[in-house]
Formats: sequence, structure tokens, C-alpha cells
Amino acid sequence: MEYILTIFDLNICMRVLLALLLGFCIGLERELTNKHAGLRTHILVCLGSCVFTIISIYGFPMMMGEGEGGVVRDTARVAAQIVTGIGFIGAGTVLRHGATVMGLTTASTLWMSASIGMACGAGMYGLAIFASLITVIVLVSVRMFEKDVLICSTKNTKRLKVNIVSTTEEANNIYDFLIKNYAQLYEISKKLHKTDDHLTKINVIIDAKGKKPIQNMYKVFQDVKGLESISIQEHCEKIK
Repeated sequence: MEYILTIFDLNICMRVLLALLLGFCIGLERELTNKHAGLRTHILVCLGSCVFTIISIYGFPMMMGEGEGGVVRDTARVAAQIVTGIGFIGAGTVLRHGATVMGLTTASTLWMSASIGMACGAGMYGLAIFASLITVIVLVSVRMFEKDVLICSTKNTKRLKVNIVSTTEEANNIYDFLIKNYAQLYEISKKLHKTDDHLTKINVIIDAKGKKPIQNMYKVFQDVKGLESISIQEHCEKIK
């Protein structure tokens, strides 16, 4: 038992366990919102930063060399590289699809997880816990604020691509219906179906607001006469 206690420093173990717990808290929020970097990534980033910080503080001798020519070690030397290294992991979570860039918030949470892990490794428990609490509060509260208060924000606007196939006789009525009821039309076109002259295809790109714009649009088009088929999907083009 004494041998085990000499191997494991309880103070250091507490720092590592706290880093695990705080990394879990931030990763859980990202996991619940279906982000690419979730629980495991945030936990391991926080743990890794904590371990590197502990090694930086305790893993090297106080003096490099002997006598007057000895150099006092820099305890921040290893830990400082965490700030640079975490940038590569964060860059891996940033995705670009056309003009749309996603994953910046997740990259920021990985950055915060690294800093929290470093605080745990340095024994700054209060700072680590407070920073984790603030991070989770910001992620949750700002997302709710954007949805409920900043209704006109582009984050609450979905650009939808709608493909409609209707009878040629009713195509003009559907075309007029779209122009009349959707003021945020971004693009609309109408042409005869390639394989059936009795059908007309209408392609529309619409900026729609709301939590479930696709479901709402399906409900609107249920009662439209002459409609043969309709498909609605989110369009990846960036909304300016």
C-alpha cells in the first residue's frame, strides 16, 4: 500500500480527475448539439493539457547543468506549446462547404478545454471550475438568445431549395402562389419536364425563418392543386 502511495501523488491525481470532469462538462454540451468534436475529444484535450502542464512543472530538474553555469528551468516551456498544438486540433473541426464555414464554435471550445486542463495541471482549481461554468453558460444561453431574441439573425434563417413538379395546367398558379406568399424568394425558375410534356418543373430557392421551415413548407403545399411531387432540402449557399 505504501508503495502504491509513493507512485501516485494524490494531489496530482486530483488535478487529472478534475480535468476529466470539466472536459466532460464542455464535451457534453457539444455532444448534445451533434457537433463533430464531442465528449471524447474535449475530455482528451483537457486531460492532455493537464498532463503536459504537470510534466512541465514537476517533470524536469530545477537546474540544468551544475555550478555557476547552470540554467534555471522554465516551467512554462512545455505548457506554452499546448497553445500552439491545440490550434491543429481546432483546425480539424472547422469545415468549409462552399461559402459556408462551420465548426468555429467547437474549435473555440477545444481551445477553452485546453486552457482549463492547463489550469487544473497548475493546481488553479477555482479558475478551472469557474472557466468551465462560464463556458457552458455562454454556449447554452447564447444559443437560446439567438433563437428566441435575434429572430432576424441569419443563423435563424434557412435557405431552402425546393423542387416542384406539377401539371402544366396548374404550373402558372403554383408559380404565382410562390411569388405571392414568399417575399424572400432568392431564385425561381420554371421549365417543362424532360420526360413528360404534361408536367412542369419549378425550381425555387427560398429564405425561410423558423425552427422547422421544411416541415412548415410541406404543410403549406399539401393543399396546392396540380402538385405531382415536391422535394425540399437545405441549400448550402451562404446567406449574406
